[in-house]
Amino acid sequence: MEITAKLNYLRMAPRKVRIVADLIKDMEIKQAETQLKFAPKRAAKPLLKLLNSAIANAKQNFNLEKDSLFIKQILVNEGPPFKRWRPVSRGRAFPIMKRTSHVNLVLGVKEKAEARKPAETPTESEIQAGPPKSEGFGGKPKFKASRRIKKPGLKGVAKKIFRRKSF
Repeated sequence: MEITAKLNYLRMAPRKVRIVADLIKDMEIKQAETQLKFAPKRAAKPLLKLLNSAIANAKQNFNLEKDSLFIKQILVNEGPPFKRWRPVSRGRAFPIMKRTSHVNLVLGVKEKAEARKPAETPTESEIQAGPPKSEGFGGKPKFKASRRIKKPGLKGVAKKIFRRKSF
């Protein structure tokens, strides 16, 4: 079951809205709300309103609780840009594109967690043997630390003189 909510013609560039949208993707609702409340980006406020709208849709239409929901998908697409002009020198004009965004939010319902199987207890021989040894931890190192090789060259005053581009 999927619950959707849309926000069209948001007067923000999609590139900036995607930063905040990627922050809350695949999160539970409570975590996403907290992230959006404290996010310093301007796009966080409209996305929080959209999230609250989707939660209201879930309660009203499907009788679902807030705790059983998570953000399944959030898409930010480009809307139609507003075209404006900026005057520049000698009577010319420079175009300005004020971009808009369309945001689609899809909430999913968590399935009931399956009953966990009890962990297998190790046998006495496994306990006495200890953990398996790997080359990286217990034995020899996998590689030797490389030493810095000094190259013969100029030293002192000669180095300073020949480093210059001109005398």
